[in-house]
Amino acid sequence: MLAEQVLGFFSTDLAIDLGTANTLVFVRDQGIVLNEPSIIAIRRADRAVIGVGREAKAMLGRTPESILAIRPLKDGVIADFDITQKMLRYFISAARRVSTGRRRGWGLERPRVVIGIPSGITQVEKRAVRDAALQARAREVYLIEEPTAAAIGAGLPIHEPGGHLVVDIGGGTTEVAVISMSGTVYCNSVRIAGDEMDEAIIQHIRKHYRLLVGERRAEEIKIALGSAHPQPGEQRTIEVKGRDLVDGVPKTIVITDEEVREALREPVMTIVETVRTCLERTPPELAADIVETGVVLTGGGALLRGLDRLLQHLPGAPQEGRDSGLRGASLEPGSRTRRDTETPPSSFEALSRYTRSPLSKSYSGIAGSFHLVTKYW
Repeated sequence: MLAEQVLGFFSTDLAIDLGTANTLVFVRDQGIVLNEPSIIAIRRADRAVIGVGREAKAMLGRTPESILAIRPLKDGVIADFDITQKMLRYFISAARRVSTGRRRGWGLERPRVVIGIPSGITQVEKRAVRDAALQARAREVYLIEEPTAAAIGAGLPIHEPGGHLVVDIGGGTTEVAVISMSGTVYCNSVRIAGDEMDEAIIQHIRKHYRLLVGERRAEEIKIALGSAHPQPGEQRTIEVKGRDLVDGVPKTIVITDEEVREALREPVMTIVETVRTCLERTPPELAADIVETGVVLTGGGALLRGLDRLLQHLPGAPQEGRDSGLRGASLEPGSRTRRDTETPPSSFEALSRYTRSPLSKSYSGIAGSFHLVTKYW
C-alpha cells in the first residue's frame, strides 16, 4: 500500500489511444500531450531504436538495408510484441517529459494507464496489449473498447436507456456499435479502414497509369482529394510522382478528385454495408432512438469528405436537415475541420461509473477529440 502511494506521488495517470496509424497520449489535467504516428525505426543488427513517431515515418521507404522502419500494429492489434513494447516505453517517457518539463525522470515513474482497444479482438490480443504496457513500466493497465470510449468522449449519455450508434473508422479497423445503458447491444468490426483506402489508391494508380507510389504518398493523396460523395465546386487535381513500371524511371502524373473517389469506392462501400447491417440487427426501440439522436462518426477515417452525406442515404439513418444529424468527435493531425466543436466537461468519476475503477479524482478542460479514451477512467 505504501509503495503504491509512493509510486502514485511520482507518477501521472495516462490514457493512450494505441492506434494502427497514430498513437495519442493523454495526461490527466493537461489534455493530449503527444500525437505521433505508430511507427518505429530499428537497427536490424541489434534491434536498437533509431527513431519513433514522425521521425520514423519520414524514414518509411527510404531506409538502407541496415535499418527497418515498421508499424508494429496491424489491423488494430499488436503484430510485433517486442517492438510495440519499445514504442510504448518511448511514448510514455515522451509524455512524461512534455507534461513535467523534465528531461530526466526520478526513476520511480510507474503511471496507471488506460488503453483503447478494438472491440473485436481476442483475449490473447487483449493480453498482449496489457503485457506490452506493463513491460513499458505501467503500474496498472485498464482496457476500454474504442466505441465505448468514443461515445463517452462525444458526451453521449450512454448510462441512460437509449440507443446510440457509433462508427469508429481508424487506420486498421472500422467498428460499428450500438450502445445503451453502459453496454454494447451490437458491435461489428471489419478490418477495412484508412490503410485499405491508401492501398486502394496505390492499386488504382498502378492499374491505370502503370505508376508505383508509396504508402506515404497515397495517404497524402487521400487527405488532399479523398471523398466518399461528390463535392460541390470545381474539380480538384494533384500531381503524383512515382516510378514508372514500364520504363523504370521516375514519372509525374496528374489525377483528379473523381478518380480518387472511384478508387476509394470499394472500401467505403464496405464500411457503409457494415453500418447497414448494424441498423438491420438493432432492436426496433433502439433503432427509433438512433433516428432521433443520429450517428457519431469518430476516428481519422471519419474525416473523409462526404462520408456523412453518404451515410444519410441509408434507410433509417438521420436525414439531412435534422438538428441531430451525423456528428463526430475526432480530430486528425493536419485537418482543417472538426466534426464536433463542443466537448462537454469531463471527470474521472464518469468513467468510474462505467468501469467501476477505483479512480475518483475529477478534472476538466478536455480537448475535443474522441481519442480521449482518456476522458474518463
